[in-house]
Amino acid sequence: MNNIESTVISSRVRLARNLADYPFPNKLTDVRAARQIVRSVFEAASSVRSFRLSWMGVISDTVAQSLCDDHLISPKLAQNKLSGAALIADESEEAAFGSRYSVVTGGEDDVRRGKYSVMINEEDHLREQYIVKGLNLPYAYFKISAVDDGLSRRLRFAFDPQLGYLTACPTNLGTGLRASVMLFLPGLTRRKKMNKLIRTISDLGHAVRGVYGEGSAAEGYMYQVSNEVTLGDREDEILSKVQRTVLEIVNFEAIARKELVSARPSDVKDACCRAYGILCNCEKLSFREFLRLVSDVKLGIALGFLETEDFSAVDDFIASVRPSNLDILLDETLEPFERDVFRAQKCRDFFGRIHRAQP
Repeated sequence: MNNIESTVISSRVRLARNLADYPFPNKLTDVRAARQIVRSVFEAASSVRSFRLSWMGVISDTVAQSLCDDHLISPKLAQNKLSGAALIADESEEAAFGSRYSVVTGGEDDVRRGKYSVMINEEDHLREQYIVKGLNLPYAYFKISAVDDGLSRRLRFAFDPQLGYLTACPTNLGTGLRASVMLFLPGLTRRKKMNKLIRTISDLGHAVRGVYGEGSAAEGYMYQVSNEVTLGDREDEILSKVQRTVLEIVNFEAIARKELVSARPSDVKDACCRAYGILCNCEKLSFREFLRLVSDVKLGIALGFLETEDFSAVDDFIASVRPSNLDILLDETLEPFERDVFRAQKCRDFFGRIHRAQP
């Protein structure tokens, strides 16, 4: 397993757009206008791809939380009952992934699977995004740019010849493009080098945030790295700069992991294998404890103590056992104890397919 595969979880490109004929969402007080924006954007999106509309005022809190957990909508959008999200409803994948959203392939000869969503009436009228596994910002931009082109033919975006796309926050002016990459950084975290890295990244015009973006905490050694400003650079320049920065971080993380093992090899291996043993044998497991244990198992796989055929499948599994997704899977609201027992059962099944490496 190479360093990129064991460090980069996913790439996301997001485009911020506003409609020229309406106030920005934070100034939008007309309920009928807010609803009309949702309808207009969804109709335009549906002319490009087979999107499905989720009204925040209609879907349950559990489904909304699940969409947040899967990074398809933001917590801010979920709280706004006059907002919506246009999500891909690809029939060929719907049976496998449920009607909440769909995952689509990049083409008949492309095994990458990504997620589309267009958040409507969040901080801006539109937040278009595409998320793909691994490090591939140009591909993510290619996919969402095609949707953006289709939307621009049906909608009139607020645009200034000098400032570019007009947005609610000045940091999104210009291209309106935010390129972000989700990283798994246990080495840098445990070696206490994250603060220094964050300062260095900030000097380069990038930001390091938690799992759910600005203001959120790191979870399971996972961090987002993204561009800070969208004005002044072309789209390809932004993508290139972020991707180069991520590759540097991957190298730093590889060095930190080697330092971690060389300092106390038995302790590191013991922690990873002990976590693996608990996940294979537990009878009940809170999500908080699970996240701590699975992070050590992922580190163990990256370091070669444990073996699996598909490293990214572990991240998919993490998403599947979040509280909201377990409730949706069983189509009922579970008590915390019931959820912990069910999560433990799924862990025994999943991690039983991972093995200790041969000495």
